[in-house]
Amino acid sequence: MRVVIAGGHGQIALRLTKLLADDGHEVVGLVRNPAHEGDLAAAGGQAAVLDLEQVDVAPVADVLTGADVAIFSAGAGPGSGKARKDTVDRAAAALFADAAEQAGVRRHIQVGSMGADRAESLHDDDVFTVYLKAKKAAEDDLRRRDLDWTILRPGSLTNDPGTGNVLLGDKTGNGSISRDDVALVLAGLCDIPASIGRTLELVAGDTPVAEALKNL
Repeated sequence: MRVVIAGGHGQIALRLTKLLADDGHEVVGLVRNPAHEGDLAAAGGQAAVLDLEQVDVAPVADVLTGADVAIFSAGAGPGSGKARKDTVDRAAAALFADAAEQAGVRRHIQVGSMGADRAESLHDDDVFTVYLKAKKAAEDDLRRRDLDWTILRPGSLTNDPGTGNVLLGDKTGNGSISRDDVALVLAGLCDIPASIGRTLELVAGDTPVAEALKNL
């Protein structure tokens, strides 16, 4: 497969790149900073330097052309202001989906956020509320598209070593999950037709990832 990952220098994306590359797949990561190209190469991927907050759809579609899977794993990140929650977590996700449609890439996986389904009930102006609303808007946008989409909502992310055991389903309840295990699930979702058209939650659990994916 050829897989293109938006947010290619993120912690999950770098882990995912290594998993896919080690399995013989071609991986391209979209990054804003040319200085990150070396990290992508070390993980076995290649970098395409594009700032999704600044470019229009055409150059992104050019990178996506010929891909089998598009994965949106970008985020404004901790410490970013409210404005970037919108320009990255919502607008960049929509731009990436636009580009996938233009390039004819049907398989589309988007990393969302646990709690996005309650965003509309929140009325404060807290940064986390703005973040959840941006994630929810990005999810709603993707669901309206004629793509083979899957939305994955991981729980609270940790840097603990992965266990390879998870709880994956339409509803899991709150919990945490290692970035290692999120990457492992994303790699598996690339060719799991049963996940198409579904919003899945993911936390640590007792089921091996391969079995959890098979049971979808």
